[in-house]
Amino acid sequence: MAVLPQKAFGLAATDTSGVLSPFNFSRRENGADDVTVKILYCGICHSDLHSATNEWGFTKYPIVPGHEMVGEVMKTGENVEKFKVGDRVGVGVLVGSCKKCDLCEQDLENYCPELILTYNNTDRDGTMTYGGFSDIIVVDQHFVLRFPDNLPSAGGAPLLCAGITVYSPMKYYGMTEPGKHLGVAGLGGLGHIAVKLGKAFGLKVTVISTSPKKKAEAIENLGADDFLVSSDPVQLKAATGTMDFIIDTIAVMHHLTPFLDLLKVNGKLITVGLPDKPLELAIFPLVLGRKLVGGSNNGGMKEVQEMLDFCGEHGVTADVEVIRMDYVNTAMERLAKADVRYRFVIDVANSIADL
Repeated sequence: MAVLPQKAFGLAATDTSGVLSPFNFSRRENGADDVTVKILYCGICHSDLHSATNEWGFTKYPIVPGHEMVGEVMKTGENVEKFKVGDRVGVGVLVGSCKKCDLCEQDLENYCPELILTYNNTDRDGTMTYGGFSDIIVVDQHFVLRFPDNLPSAGGAPLLCAGITVYSPMKYYGMTEPGKHLGVAGLGGLGHIAVKLGKAFGLKVTVISTSPKKKAEAIENLGADDFLVSSDPVQLKAATGTMDFIIDTIAVMHHLTPFLDLLKVNGKLITVGLPDKPLELAIFPLVLGRKLVGGSNNGGMKEVQEMLDFCGEHGVTADVEVIRMDYVNTAMERLAKADVRYRFVIDVANSIADL
């Protein structure tokens, strides 16, 4: 008997306008190691906007964005033991890797040379991967995550990209020691979660922003200890040499030297935003202060699960605006203007039928 693909439906961009329209396509039939997931919620990441409009230059159209999915298991293959029909699960940035290289064996699938991204990549069967702006997805069980009972679906969905993007470098670079001072540069989708994680780790957290208007939000709503206006030379001078770490979430062109000056000797500046142009880096502040500039790219599956469990235990969720599928194009326009506090999440299951 022939194995038939599963019909799927979602929103796709077909050109550099990035405008999303209804799109019928197919998912592979559920294999022995696969889990078919009904998508309940999907966050909108800044990467979705970059990719839909081909800002990074490697989009293959048509593209179905979305890599922050929370859903419900519909089918499981015969080799699947961790999940059963009805389980609530997450699917994030990755849906495949070689599983056998040194990096995969170290649970660093996100750095595997053969990693397969959730959308705009070639899957192992030669087909294109399509993301979570759709009704269902079929995923190798290794890349499906158990979603903790104490995490809400909508508020938890952005953790699958934004959450791990800041959690992983905080763990790797030792930015978790209670009492240390963390600066968070940029208060958007990544930055607001970095603030919450920093407080959950017991850090002193200062938000660094160009906008004085965000001070009340940062301190009163997100729990930051202090706020620094990065365009104010008086404030910058007063804060010189006071921070142990800075996590830089800014996704547009900016100067790094002012941030380096804020660090103590042996301080670490970790960049996780993805500007489309190179950033300028002065060497003298690095050498004279034995400072480090590093980067990080989301996380491997073991660490993503660890992050979800940590967030569930400590009540860390994203601040979200839940929208319907027919509002996605408007949401993308607003995202381009930074007009969201702080993450759009699509209520896929309850609105996809209206397209």
